[in-house]
Amino acid sequence: MPPIQRLTGDLLSAFSLLTRLPMPAHDHSGAASAWAWPVVGLAVGGVGALTVWLGGLAELPPGPLAALALAAMAMATGGLHEDGLADTADGLFGGRDRERRLAIMKDSHIGSFGTLALVLVTLAAWSALTGLIASGRAVPALMAAAALSRAPMAAIMAALPPARASGLSAASGRPPAPAALAAVLIGAALCLGLSGTGGLAAILATALLCAALARAAQNRIGGQTGDILGASQQLAFAASLALLG
Repeated sequence: MPPIQRLTGDLLSAFSLLTRLPMPAHDHSGAASAWAWPVVGLAVGGVGALTVWLGGLAELPPGPLAALALAAMAMATGGLHEDGLADTADGLFGGRDRERRLAIMKDSHIGSFGTLALVLVTLAAWSALTGLIASGRAVPALMAAAALSRAPMAAIMAALPPARASGLSAASGRPPAPAALAAVLIGAALCLGLSGTGGLAAILATALLCAALARAAQNRIGGQTGDILGASQQLAFAASLALLG
């Protein structure tokens, strides 16, 4: 397959996997498209940035505008990562053993741990974004955080085996090491390009948070799942917004 065609196929696969945006017909490349996940994040961040810009023209207050931007981004992804965060919190903290934790994570119902995680992490992102809007720095910060926060998904997926034989993560396969490394480098480069040296703290926090999450997943469920990957994105996004402010 010609390189341009392969790269285009990976981009389309990445958008199909991580968003609800309509894509033309293509051959799905699964986890091999992991290098493009930060590019998808950049586009999703662009949805939020556009919302902020339009809301600024309408002179909306920072708080409601931050909520609208986060809602627009969640709609673009179908709430995929938010769902993963809630299921991860319920599973890792609500089960007594590996089998029970995995069963809880597969259950579509949300429990107390999931509710608390979703509320607190979203509140942290909203609070940071409100401050960024008020200071006029929201547009590049949103795009930087959204791009960077997709990189840990590729790294964790490559580093840990699937915790179960079925599910989105197992079906997608594990990304080749070069694809995972490219995702990390692209995510970091986009973050630094949009935020300057201030992005270094966001990159460090993302690495530490997601390393801790990966260790917890390995110890408690024996690997990663799509929910773990979604949780890594949400944690990295909220932390990055806070530090880019």
